[in-house]
Amino acid sequence: MKLIAKISVCLVLMMGLSITLYAQSKQQAVKLVLRSTPWTFTGGSALSTLSSKTRSVIFKSPSDSSSFTIKLLVNLKAGSANKTLIDIPEVLKVTMFQHDAKDRKRQNYPAYLLPDGSDPVLEASLRLHSLTEPNGPRDMSIGIPLAMLEKLNGEHELVLHFSGVRWTLYVDNELLDNDFPIGYPKWGEQSTWSIDPSVVLKAEIFFPGMQPQRVALKKPRTVAEIQYWTPQGHNAWVGDVATFFYKGRYHLFYLFDRRGHASKFGKGGHYFEHLSTTDFKTWVEHDAATPIEEQWEMFGTGTPFIFDNKLCISYGLHTTRIYPKEQTMLPLQWDYYNKHGITGSFRYDTIPGYPAGSTYSISEDGISNFKKSKILFHPCENPSVYTDPEGRLRMLANYGAKGTWESKSINGGWQSVNPNFPPGGDCTFFFRWQNYDYVIGGFTGFWSKPAGATEDKFVDGVKAGLDFYNGMNVPAVTEISNGRFLLAGWIPIAVWGGTLAIHEMVQAPDGRIGTKWMNEIIPAIQKERLLSKEIKKTSTFPTGSSSFLLTFDVEPGTELNGKLGALFLGAGNEDHASEVQISPNYKRAQYGNGQLQNFSGTEKSLHEGGSPNSVRNYAIENLSGTDKPFTVRMIVKYEDKFGGSLIDTEIAGQRTMISFRPDLKVENLLLRSEKSVIKNVKIASLKN
Repeated sequence: MKLIAKISVCLVLMMGLSITLYAQSKQQAVKLVLRSTPWTFTGGSALSTLSSKTRSVIFKSPSDSSSFTIKLLVNLKAGSANKTLIDIPEVLKVTMFQHDAKDRKRQNYPAYLLPDGSDPVLEASLRLHSLTEPNGPRDMSIGIPLAMLEKLNGEHELVLHFSGVRWTLYVDNELLDNDFPIGYPKWGEQSTWSIDPSVVLKAEIFFPGMQPQRVALKKPRTVAEIQYWTPQGHNAWVGDVATFFYKGRYHLFYLFDRRGHASKFGKGGHYFEHLSTTDFKTWVEHDAATPIEEQWEMFGTGTPFIFDNKLCISYGLHTTRIYPKEQTMLPLQWDYYNKHGITGSFRYDTIPGYPAGSTYSISEDGISNFKKSKILFHPCENPSVYTDPEGRLRMLANYGAKGTWESKSINGGWQSVNPNFPPGGDCTFFFRWQNYDYVIGGFTGFWSKPAGATEDKFVDGVKAGLDFYNGMNVPAVTEISNGRFLLAGWIPIAVWGGTLAIHEMVQAPDGRIGTKWMNEIIPAIQKERLLSKEIKKTSTFPTGSSSFLLTFDVEPGTELNGKLGALFLGAGNEDHASEVQISPNYKRAQYGNGQLQNFSGTEKSLHEGGSPNSVRNYAIENLSGTDKPFTVRMIVKYEDKFGGSLIDTEIAGQRTMISFRPDLKVENLLLRSEKSVIKNVKIASLKN
């Protein structure tokens, strides 16, 4: 009976193991439910219409010309030569032309190429006049690479819509590009417009502009991953990230970026978009938390917070990028502070001058549906508002002010409680984890202290080489359920925008912080295959895919100068190649330019003068867990939109580091080591 009982127990354990393995293999996929829908323009009467029979017309401009819509029915062909589709002299020109397939500046048109490698583009340029532009009128261009159309050849409907706040291009009911104007077109008493009938079958112009309406979808659009995600569009990116966990929901706000800060005539044109999740598997895209609704609006980074039991998000109005400080409400706010020793509360829609400084929006349902308060509470233009563990409403001031501030209300009454800390850094964030307080800056600053210590006890972790910068820019830290902490930021690809990245944080008993991958959002993979049980000499393997997960085990040996390298090679071998190099006992790792015959040269860490936020070549130091056998995991992700490969490396489950390698599309992997052993090398293509 005992034998039977033991066998029964073994069978149960084996069945349990089988069920666990099956569950792991059937792990729920990540899904992001998009807000995106088609758009339609209906109603209204065209002021003027052109066709093949009427190629040019003079029309009288209406009294209300602050907005307009143009509808075009066009017949496109892949091999068409350069053409001007529509021309309104000194106002608007719509053209098609061949773009340089290697030029990703501003519009990132090479994100989509035709099979022959060519890059035909459609672009609409609107001339805007503004008193804020000293050099006179400027052309604001929006456009698309034609290869992004599902079916290029044939008839398409184009809609150009100028609302005064947005200048937008729609093709076949899809919003494909937009920008945020400064100024307005100058229509004459009479305007001439003309078309090229070889491309344009019909053109209509409407004054005032028609209002775009969403088309309701029975089934929402979705994408299959959140890690390394970018918004839809050839030139759309994730900018500064701000996160918060509230009532079981993780909120992720990000500054939506087009053109790598080149929107709004190079002033950025950013605003906060909003994603959230309750389980990190299903994510939801909400309406924008802080949409641009006025030409003067320019939003800077802030933080979500709770005040009066309401979910809020603070942010800065960067109006001084457009108007001089004297024309804004900043002097009014500073005058009030200098007289009273605390900041005032100013309802910016009731007083003259352009709003600038700190403001916030409030969620009407505790999840989304944010409404602008229109209250200026501080002259700082990047406010990091938070409630500390003692229940105090505080703010770290960035850009336009500095130091730590405190108030009993979000609506003014802020006083400086520590004018000298933080001493610098942009977009700083405070968090407490167990017995330690931390402040991290957007790119370089990091300070920590015991939670019970006074604020003058903050220690500079960068100087000690104990920071955890890993390539993420403007990282935000948030505690979620079960005492877990997440680090979220963006990886620069297009100057001031790129992909979203989220890692989980780890904490040592002495307060030291590291990072690891978050299991819930690791990209899905195809079947894993073994490349080698042990690397005994330098070995090269075809990767079989340009996007993959690579894992291997390391036995570090005893030599301080022992090291190993994973070299990622494209079709041009050393051209654009990148090496991940790890020195286990020296406790360093780095990204460097790859070489076939030798390890890459030594790179610098942040405290040595290196630049992790550039996500090219840099080092990290003081690794943990590499003095005994450990595992290395790397994700390599290539996308045409990126124009290169993102490499995300996790070392011993304690530290991560990310790099972006322009023009690298990996085809081969080279592994080598000196006085360290590489074992169990496995690779698996990414599913998405």
